Amino acid sequence: MHQPSFVLHDHRRPRPHFDLRLEQGGVLRSWAVPKGLPSTSSEDRLAVAVPDHDLDHLRFEDEHKSIADIGWWEDVGSNDRRLLFVLHGQRSSVRYALIDTGRDWLLHRTKQQP
Repeated sequence: MHQPSFVLHDHRRPRPHFDLRLEQGGVLRSWAVPKGLPSTSSEDRLAVAVPDHDLDHLRFEDEHKSIADIGWWEDVGSNDRRLLFVLHGQRSSVRYALIDTGRDWLLHRTKQQP
């Protein structure tokens, strides 16, 4: 069974932010997350959808972009307005929700964790 990949890039240009990329449908769906992933369930973070990237971008690094975490992700209950998923990274597994607000997205760390 194929486990879809994810990568979290620490991106330094044009301003410091993180890029969350989830493999889906043969591409990396991508969101820019200016303040990084939330560390508790009491905070939400803005996530701005950006154009999809090719799968070869999974391990891409340069002088402005490094890999903060990489692994696979698991869909645990998505619908048309929300992606509910677990990131299985190098050090831990964390459950998040990406919620489509109609304008941008909110990234939320769920109370229930794996």
